[in-house]
Amino acid sequence: MEYQNTLTTCIYCGCGCSMYVETIDGRITGVWPDKTNQISGGRLCIKGWNVTGFVGHPDRLKNPLLRKEGKLVEVTWDEALSQVAEKLSGIKRESGADSIGLMTSAKCTNEENYLMNKFARAVLGTNNIDHCARL
Repeated sequence: MEYQNTLTTCIYCGCGCSMYVETIDGRITGVWPDKTNQISGGRLCIKGWNVTGFVGHPDRLKNPLLRKEGKLVEVTWDEALSQVAEKLSGIKRESGADSIGLMTSAKCTNEENYLMNKFARAVLGTNNIDHCARL
């Protein structure tokens, strides 16, 4: 039996609470608050305690899907990312960078939202980025 605790950041809001995700033989068995975290003070809200519920859900998508001939089919990550890059490049070329907008999420860490901001401005060339910061 392989037991492991992995320190991570909760995904449910932008507060930045940290927790340990407990796994046994690669399967998530629970979460425990990080008692050294200055934000949460070693506590978790109800969302934090249940943060891993979606991981093993049977409806969870595990691979990217693309519509081909009217049907969604599984594709590789390389194929999906190439399609996204191609479509964004085409929109930018035809309608300009300001025709593209991005929406970030409160479920992302501050660092992930920062990277999305940099991607929008430096790579896509648009200032059209917004955030739905609701707790």
